[in-house]
Amino acid sequence: MAALFSSQLTQEHILETLKTIKYPGLMRDIVSFGLVKGVEIESGIVRIKIVLKTKDANIPQKIENEISAAVGKLSGVKEVHIDMNWTQPEQPHHHDPHARPDDGVPLLPGVRIKIAVASGKGGVGKSTVAAGLALMFQKAGHKVGLVDFDIYGPSVPTIMGISAKPLVHDQKIIPLDRNGMKLMSMGFLVDAGTPMIWRGPMVHQATEQFLRDVNWGELDVLIVDLPPGTGDAQMTLSQKIKLDGVVIVSTPQDLALIDARKGVAMFRTLEVPILGIVENMSGFHCPHCGETTYIFGRDGAASEAETQEVPLLGKIPLVPALVIASDQGDPMGAIEADKELSEIFTAMANQVSKRIGLTTRTLARQH
Repeated sequence: MAALFSSQLTQEHILETLKTIKYPGLMRDIVSFGLVKGVEIESGIVRIKIVLKTKDANIPQKIENEISAAVGKLSGVKEVHIDMNWTQPEQPHHHDPHARPDDGVPLLPGVRIKIAVASGKGGVGKSTVAAGLALMFQKAGHKVGLVDFDIYGPSVPTIMGISAKPLVHDQKIIPLDRNGMKLMSMGFLVDAGTPMIWRGPMVHQATEQFLRDVNWGELDVLIVDLPPGTGDAQMTLSQKIKLDGVVIVSTPQDLALIDARKGVAMFRTLEVPILGIVENMSGFHCPHCGETTYIFGRDGAASEAETQEVPLLGKIPLVPALVIASDQGDPMGAIEADKELSEIFTAMANQVSKRIGLTTRTLARQH
């Protein structure tokens, strides 16, 4: 690595080296993540300041070891001193939803609460959970919006049963309206079946447009259906929107839980409160024999929630009627028709409401 640099050691050399060090378990480096707060060089002695929040004590030590090893190999470096400022993230707490930080031009100024629904991988039912929560908040009397940030595989148009093109007024996109709920998705802007072959800058531009150029008006809650994964898109959106909390969706399967764990780590690093984990497809109740088959394993997400010390918001069984209803654009119909589903989604929405301070009205249980 030393051959890549000139004999004169500079901060730029150190930073380029630090960019090769990934945050443990993620694909993003510690420089772009904003963890490096200072680099000083004096007579071959390099001092690096790192600031991060995590509940995992192994992460700071691993980062420190990798920095020492990588920077120590550079030509001209005699010693590496690391000032590791590590603290544990604060637990979510009730707060005034109107008191919001501002970094210049405010995004979504009329939206009180912004809740993300995320998953480490696709195919776990994240969008169905996002739509279900949005519908339950609306049922409680709140003004609700649902934005689908999955550029490559938008699901909201199908799940919510709407496919019209949004209008533009005064250079602002007007969200589509479904029974009073405001909706926006890339699926509304492109023809069905059109493949989205976009590179990073184009995706970034589209997401910026959803934030700045959509007239959401006044909303109590905006549910943000994030794309699956833990990449730059999820991190950038989380930082720009200033989320009040995130709900993590996973199946009980080990493969899904590995990615869910990465999601929890990412949001904690971004200081986004983890509102809880939802275990989707937790089991199939056979209507004929009455037995429950755990197709994707049993209690995996519940166990992970306990390990991560976050609430288990609910365990949603694999209900064919909900799958069919989501494909037909009416998930609320299936939720209201099934006593167990209704109780699960009601409890989930009530727990989230309590944790974010949205207590103007409590959802009533069905049946």
